[in-house]
Amino acid sequence: MSPFWIVLLSVSAGTVLSSVLACLPGLHVYNVMGAMVLGILALEETAFAIPSDVFLPAMTGMIVGWAMLNTIPAVLLGTPDESAMFTVLPGQKYLMAGRGFEGTMITAVGGLAGAFFLVCVVAPCAPRYLPVSQQVLKGHMHWVLWIIITFMLMSEWPKGGNRGVAGWAKFYDAWKTLLAGLATFFLAGMLGFILLTRSPVSHEVAFQNIMPAFVGLFAIPWCLLNMISAADVPKQKPAKSLAINGDVILRSVWSGGLGGGIAAYFPIVTGGVGGMLAGHATAQRDERIFIMGQGVSKFIYYVGAFMLLFVPGLNLTRGGGAWMIKALYTPAGKTDYYMILGSIAVASAISYLMMEPLTRVVLRFIDRYNYRHVSTVALAIIIVMVVAVTGWTGLFIALVGTGIGLLPVLFGSRRLNCLGILLLPIACNMSGFGEVITGWLGLT
Repeated sequence: MSPFWIVLLSVSAGTVLSSVLACLPGLHVYNVMGAMVLGILALEETAFAIPSDVFLPAMTGMIVGWAMLNTIPAVLLGTPDESAMFTVLPGQKYLMAGRGFEGTMITAVGGLAGAFFLVCVVAPCAPRYLPVSQQVLKGHMHWVLWIIITFMLMSEWPKGGNRGVAGWAKFYDAWKTLLAGLATFFLAGMLGFILLTRSPVSHEVAFQNIMPAFVGLFAIPWCLLNMISAADVPKQKPAKSLAINGDVILRSVWSGGLGGGIAAYFPIVTGGVGGMLAGHATAQRDERIFIMGQGVSKFIYYVGAFMLLFVPGLNLTRGGGAWMIKALYTPAGKTDYYMILGSIAVASAISYLMMEPLTRVVLRFIDRYNYRHVSTVALAIIIVMVVAVTGWTGLFIALVGTGIGLLPVLFGSRRLNCLGILLLPIACNMSGFGEVITGWLGLT
């Protein structure tokens, strides 16, 4: 079989697999890819070694398919990851209005627009301009990260305190969301220092040591909220039209491309943070642009960060997918770059075509079964996944993360502050005083 057909079959298989897995709440594609990496490494010295032109397109397809379709559980089943935080708010609004199908498909259009932008606009310019910008910026990443953290904390705006009797009660009403946001950020940051410095997770699954914390911070609180909520999800109505045009798509690409690009290029800046920065910078208020822009942002964040590893002259390692590939293979120049771009294009088309039928399947599922029962099953899947990958120690970490992740739920602050688990320890280490804090925590 010719290399072309091998690549095509590999990327198609990876895309279909991740598209189906993306419908399972709480499951992240990097967990599955981590298991694949272990299998490929185990076969490396045997007669069954898997060549790079098989596993590279397959993993590219897995990342693309998951980036496109993980909106389905985020909107319809209520277990988002951190990159879906901004999508979920208006997406849940569509769901409660009986328009969940429309919300997910608008995000899919955004993902497809992000694929066009990445392959047709960013990719041709990347080899020429990105290595130069990296040389200019690489000595300034630490203070850029601190500025992002400062803006994220300062943009947590008071939600109360406008009315009422003056005094401590009014002061508390004004400051409770701000204090909850700060507490969430710094508690998550302390947990991050522990996990990144002296993780209790077994060394055999060290590449997954942060996973149970993320599950606890983001997925479990959302499931618990759905289980105790008194709201019932109305019957969902498939839309005949998405009511979008070229202007909406272009404005979405502008806002989403900026947010996803920031998240993909700068270290530790995730899709949720990039989306927040882009939202403030572009001030787009239309809900359709908001949802579609987050589809663009999420796609460029995951797929763009992976693509940066293969840009000739750059080879940046951003995101979990790139780190895993780096353990298996070193990019060999333009040939690999063009293969990855072609794989992204093919996988984007396949995953977009799978979006509608899989969304209809999930909608029929939630129409048939009680939404609280679905959330209970989702929580069970999440717990089983954590125990299977990281053992009972990972479950304990997830419970600690859940306690922190419930603070924004209880006090109405921003869930994005949970990303302090990565932002704070990495920013401190990049600035040179991470050892001081680890010593203060007794981790040295």
